[in-house]
Amino acid sequence: MLESCQNAQERWGGVNQLIDRWLQERHELVNAYGALSGDKPQAPAANAAGLQRFCEILVDYVSAGHFEVYEQLTAEAKTFGDQRGLDLAKQIYPRIEAITEVALAFNDRCDNGDCRDSASHTAELKRLGQLLHERFELEDCLIEVLHTAHKHQALPTA
Repeated sequence: MLESCQNAQERWGGVNQLIDRWLQERHELVNAYGALSGDKPQAPAANAAGLQRFCEILVDYVSAGHFEVYEQLTAEAKTFGDQRGLDLAKQIYPRIEAITEVALAFNDRCDNGDCRDSASHTAELKRLGQLLHERFELEDCLIEVLHTAHKHQALPTA
């Protein structure tokens, strides 16, 4: 039993920290977005630096979601035999992936210098903000169903 508890701590103890770090990064992303989309006009150099920072955080955030957080949440659901959670993940992941593609395309355009201060860029940034908001809601649902639902359960014994 002690070994089971240690195994659980080793296996899932870091999930909370992983999620916490990821949510902190989300907060940074939202702040960087707010600085870009605010009502106050910025100098072109400040706007370019802010856009670069936003894109860096954006790529880090979506990458951590796909390559760390979602993987851990799915593994946790599998360990607990949570078919309902796994089914929900299968429904939600395609939409998250579609939003990721939009975010990465935005980043690529900015890397290529195609993100100038223009009406189309402003509209694209606004649309990206709406999609990120949707993504955050979907991610929160996954965290709730795939992690929070299990945090008080013991790992099944092998």
